[in-house]
Amino acid sequence: MHMFMIEREIPEVGTFKREQLQGAASKSNEALRQLKPKIQWQYSYVAGNKTFCVYLAEDEAAIHEHSKLSGFPATKITPILRIIDPTTEHN
Repeated sequence: MHMFMIEREIPEVGTFKREQLQGAASKSNEALRQLKPKIQWQYSYVAGNKTFCVYLAEDEAAIHEHSKLSGFPATKITPILRIIDPTTEHN
């Protein structure tokens, strides 16, 4: 599995209420169940008119397939090569 950052342009997503976000998560999870084990959703950040989602997937094709099934755009897909954080200084 490879890690990817998916940028999704979704108008006004930053103003969505809890129920709307729950509905979006449910829709995404249904698509993930159909594609299992090719793809896994790790987490998403919601900011303004975009979400930034971290996924594990076999390849970009699995991400495009999830996008088609869920109805959520995969505006930009970027492979994540490494992760660093404050502790990286000491490792």
